Amino acid sequence: MEVTSPLQWSSLLSDPTATRTVKPRALGRTMVIDKGLGLHALEDLLETAGAYIDMLKIGFGTSPLYSTTMLKRKIELAKACNIMVYPGGTFLEVALRQREVEHFFDMVTYLGFNGLEVSDGTIEVPRPVRSELILRGIDSGLKVITEYGKKCWGSTIEVDELIETVIIDTELGAELVTIEGRESGKGVGIFDDNGTCKDEEIERVLSMVPSRHKLLWEAPQKEQQVHLLQMLGNSIHLGNILPSDVISLEALRRGLRSDTLLMGKVPSDEASVEALNWEI
Repeated sequence: MEVTSPLQWSSLLSDPTATRTVKPRALGRTMVIDKGLGLHALEDLLETAGAYIDMLKIGFGTSPLYSTTMLKRKIELAKACNIMVYPGGTFLEVALRQREVEHFFDMVTYLGFNGLEVSDGTIEVPRPVRSELILRGIDSGLKVITEYGKKCWGSTIEVDELIETVIIDTELGAELVTIEGRESGKGVGIFDDNGTCKDEEIERVLSMVPSRHKLLWEAPQKEQQVHLLQMLGNSIHLGNILPSDVISLEALRRGLRSDTLLMGKVPSDEASVEALNWEI
């Protein structure tokens, strides 16, 4: 018999959870941090894992360290894969401190970024200024993500302050509010000095925010990703994912790794290993 189309993996094998959707996704978004990918590395990443990347952050203040030609090409490649790409919030903090906000927005528009991160991880940004930056980003046609939390070692979450931030930022039009975790995932926000999740703080946050789906959890370590997925479900948004970890995180989300295999659905009550009749 002539084969007219290539054989595909069964949905029960490609996504045992039966929950993953294609982009643009409302749930279960993955943000990747780019700390210096070259064009060929980015092309390889997008060819391999572009379908599983929702956001690409040009980390920290690295944007001006590329040639404008190269950075524009990186942005074009990401956008061609339906990815929101934006400079790290630290760079906007640099622009605030250097009084170069106008030039910052001019360059963001010129380069073709389609996203903006507004943060106050290092400097203090007054609430009126934060609100103005969110509105400025939206008026510039950018999708805005904000960030809550300080980057300094030992910083913690002030729940009441976080709740207020989430409510105000999202009412102004921010799509997500990121919970600071840094690229290390240690000694900051919801992580202790060893990178272990502080479950009590996470539960307090979730009990008070208007919607858990407005939160993006920075979780660079595999153990943190597993714990948060098991605790909160695979529909949570995760960020600061290394390029080399995108496929492995998607496997975790779908129950295709031992850590999350039991998250996968079973076709029927009778479908257990003991009940299977193997044919050899």
